[in-house]
Amino acid sequence: MRRLDNIDLRLLRVFVTLADSGGFADAQIALNLSQSTLSTHLAALERKLGEPLCERGRRGFRLTEFGEATYDAAKRLFAEIDAFHARIGHNRGKLTGRLRIGIVDGVVTSPALGIHHALGRYRAYAPDVFIDLVQGTPAELESAITDGMRDLVVGPMSQKVPGLTYVPIYREPHALYCGRQHPLFTLPDARIDRAAIEESSFSVRGYRHFDDLYRTDHPRPSGTVMHMEAQVMMILSGGFIGFLPRHIGDFWAGRGDMRALKPTVYTFASQHFVATRSSDAQRPLVQSFLQEIRKQAGAI
Repeated sequence: MRRLDNIDLRLLRVFVTLADSGGFADAQIALNLSQSTLSTHLAALERKLGEPLCERGRRGFRLTEFGEATYDAAKRLFAEIDAFHARIGHNRGKLTGRLRIGIVDGVVTSPALGIHHALGRYRAYAPDVFIDLVQGTPAELESAITDGMRDLVVGPMSQKVPGLTYVPIYREPHALYCGRQHPLFTLPDARIDRAAIEESSFSVRGYRHFDDLYRTDHPRPSGTVMHMEAQVMMILSGGFIGFLPRHIGDFWAGRGDMRALKPTVYTFASQHFVATRSSDAQRPLVQSFLQEIRKQAGAI
């Protein structure tokens, strides 16, 4: 393979984004580049490396064996570059580098979990830190931090992944809701019995499928969602009942579009954690933001 002394890191970043996106269509959106420009960049990188990185055609897009190895090496390289920036910044008494954060959806209206306040305070004293923020399900976020794709994630985690440190920050209250068009909407709580709940179509969260069923003693789901916004849509349709965080459901209830069903009976609190890699315990870039999240949630 040719020497890589003068390899353009921008070409590697384009290739990594292309691989992460699974093809040109999504990569065009992520990079705001045309397909012809992406193809030109990819061809330039392949010429520098001396081998094809991917196969594209009627059978779709897939990395070659060499492409897989290059992708893994590039991810490690970028992680080391971020660590280099962080070390240099630390020695200068400044926070610098890239902080990769992951969070579940449906938390922006929560005073405790909406991390925009923590981000604002963090940026005030760490303006040189590049913030990379994504959303995902709890399982996706735990996988991302375990694989080194994220530095810090927030959500109702499993607390079972070795090598991660879980810090509890907030117990998020939930209630069971129905929409305005649902038959239970106008029925007083006193007349809503177990049979009425069981006969209603139930939308569950895919990553808490059996937990949702257990909490209502419901026999089966009639729909599933992975994100809270999707759950809102299911409930607003009038065809389903389902659990929502109170800060979301009560907003819609205040507008007259939903109601909580027997909220003293069908209620629970979802424990949210901040998860970091245990090896990052002494990394200021990560730990300083963790402290801001804990302050926001009232944990310290």
